Amino acid sequence: MAGGNLFGRALSYVVNELLVEGLANKNDRLIHRTSKGLSCHEVYALDFLLRAFQRFAVKTNRTLENLSSKVKEVREEVSEQFRESRGHDDHFKH
Repeated sequence: MAGGNLFGRALSYVVNELLVEGLANKNDRLIHRTSKGLSCHEVYALDFLLRAFQRFAVKTNRTLENLSSKVKEVREEVSEQFRESRGHDDHFKH
């Protein structure tokens, strides 16, 4: 199970780096590169879409992190309940 937790944290880190922090720095360069030949309104629309996607990525990342921590809590609770129930069963076998 420790490997799964490590994988989850690594995946979260990669997603965070690529989608959240990377987009913030690339927005201006992307707009500059693609805005040649576009009207001012099209450039503003492109900027709006990129920022909207960035907000979506941030919210999605935050939601996945929250869900991951909740799953971990529930898994620990269920594991504890299972250990307690096995302990009581062993007690009755004597």
